[in-house]
Amino acid sequence: MYCSQHGVAPTVKIAATLFQEICYQNRSQLMAGIIVGGWDKQDGGSVYNIPLGGSLHREPFSVGGSGSSYIYGYCDKVFRPDMNRDQCFDFVKNAVSLAMTRDGSSGGVVRLAVITKDGVERFIVSGEQLPEQYLG
Repeated sequence: MYCSQHGVAPTVKIAATLFQEICYQNRSQLMAGIIVGGWDKQDGGSVYNIPLGGSLHREPFSVGGSGSSYIYGYCDKVFRPDMNRDQCFDFVKNAVSLAMTRDGSSGGVVRLAVITKDGVERFIVSGEQLPEQYLG
């Protein structure tokens, strides 16, 4: 709809703002946060977090979902803003793998999307390809 009205694709910030408006207007019915990430010519790569209640926050990274509470410490310790593509890939793969280890609702595979100026690459990392985590 934005493209047809403005003749160009929205920036990531505009897409996040549109999501934020929907979330805020429906805050009493929604029970999930939204993460909006992407790449545009204006800002490069960016990530926005829209938590319950509908506020909007640009973040260097964002986590969400039922397993997210298990991985905040890992993400805070390991994330670096200067990571290259392969380091980012491993960071996300390991974070989701840690969440899956502790949270039965986090699934059996990791679905990743690498978003750059050249487009989107999608990957599925099966359970047997994930690092083994300490189970206590």
